[in-house]
Amino acid sequence: MSAIADGQTRLSLGDAARLAAKQNGAIDVARAKVAQADARVTQRRGALFPDLAAAVQQSERTLNSATFGFSFNNPVTGRPLLRPDGERLGPVPTLDLRYHVQAPLLDLGKYQSWRASQASVGAATAELDAQAEGAAANAAATYVRAARAEAQLSARRADSTLAADLVRIARDQLQAGVGIALDVTRAESQLANVRAQIIQARNERDRTLLELKRATGMASDAVVELSDSLAALPFEPTLPSERDAMTAAMDARPDVRALRAQENAQQQAAKAIRWERTPQLSALVEQGVIGRNYERMLPTYTWGVQLSVGIFDGFRRESRLEEQLAVARETDARLRDLRAQGTLEVRTALLDIASATEQVDAVRERLRLAEQEVSQAQERFRAGVAGNADVITALLSLNQARTLRNDALATYQSARIALARAMGRVRSIS
Repeated sequence: MSAIADGQTRLSLGDAARLAAKQNGAIDVARAKVAQADARVTQRRGALFPDLAAAVQQSERTLNSATFGFSFNNPVTGRPLLRPDGERLGPVPTLDLRYHVQAPLLDLGKYQSWRASQASVGAATAELDAQAEGAAANAAATYVRAARAEAQLSARRADSTLAADLVRIARDQLQAGVGIALDVTRAESQLANVRAQIIQARNERDRTLLELKRATGMASDAVVELSDSLAALPFEPTLPSERDAMTAAMDARPDVRALRAQENAQQQAAKAIRWERTPQLSALVEQGVIGRNYERMLPTYTWGVQLSVGIFDGFRRESRLEEQLAVARETDARLRDLRAQGTLEVRTALLDIASATEQVDAVRERLRLAEQEVSQAQERFRAGVAGNADVITALLSLNQARTLRNDALATYQSARIALARAMGRVRSIS
């Protein structure tokens, strides 16, 4: 990609593909998903670290002595110091300052959950790569359509030049007294028809350029020029062998790698659920000072080690495991289908390339003959031995031949892009 005067940007086919792979809207969405997956890794890893909390509590409470469950007796008289039916004590002010630490010593379930989240990051990254390849393929295909529209506009302008020349000759002959008014009318009608085709071709060119800017993530008001014309795009590249193409379609293309990464992440998630059945060992430490006020605060603490084992949770864990395994089976089925689709896409693209190559050769010969027909008809018309009906017929044939040439070249380039996409190599296309 290069910049030229007045902020205009020149784009080649490869530039468009690689630019779309970097800044297309779908790529931004995929990057956000990778960031989300990275954040989940931090969350899962945090469960393996100790939790530390500090608290300051100042409170006041009253008590009912009857709720103690025992009574205080006077050691001299033996009578109760408090009313047997209870009495309110307090209010008692309390000031409590302490910290709390709880640390997992052994929790294989949380460890495997962390590993599963790491696999999810790999899956999200692979999906980002697949989205980039898809965006590149879409931009490349749009570039070919834009190049075809540009070629169509150039062809119609060339037709317009010939039609305008035909009008001039017909008028000159009419003024010289060797022509007829019908020839002038025919020529002007052909010129008007070509001008209408120019308007349509220009609109198609402008529309495809807008689509190209959208596909590459450029601003809609950006000025873009195609540095590769349709005829200048590579026509006879060295094609890979069918065996190499099949191998790439089965394993190397980004969407296949993305599904494999998703399947691995789902298997890791299922493994993490299984490991939740293992015992969890954790330590608890709580220490601080407590008292009625700051004048006399006494230290107190609680510490302990806890071993817990999940025995029964209403089959929720088993259901989650079955769900995860079902998702993994779904991904595996999608992977098999995608590989089969890749095989079909490779063979179809190779067939289309072979067919388009023959079509290009055929339409080039037709174009040569149409140009020759126009030249011969013009000579006869200038010599006054024939009317311009033959010239107009030849111009219509030339118009169609140019359109067929553009269509054949666009079909070939589309097939070349389809083969690159089937192999996962669009971003390296030129």
